[in-house]
Amino acid sequence: MRHGRLKGIKVRRLRGDVPPLDDSQIAPLQQQVPDWEVVEEGGIKRLRRVFKVKNFAEALAFTNQVGALAEEQDHHPMLVTEWGKVTVTWWTHKIKGLHTNDFIMAAKTDEL
Repeated sequence: MRHGRLKGIKVRRLRGDVPPLDDSQIAPLQQQVPDWEVVEEGGIKRLRRVFKVKNFAEALAFTNQVGALAEEQDHHPMLVTEWGKVTVTWWTHKIKGLHTNDFIMAAKTDEL
């Protein structure tokens, strides 16, 4: 089920005492955003996808679209903008790991 219901959900504000998702919780959510990979950096799991575009102008435009989405949802990714590609990485800083919000944002990013 690609994106399933995720793209229609608004992210929710978290308290700091919410634990990050474990592997058994991540697996079914990742099936809904199959183009995203789970990576671990510094002991923190994150969702990452590289979007290919034609040139730097398109990369910058896409970066701005993701930025607008992030502001609208009040959930912000790491964005790396380069000639021909944009790398988007979602994780929940407050809990130092992945939350359902990150998968929601991945699905919404796929729709841009």
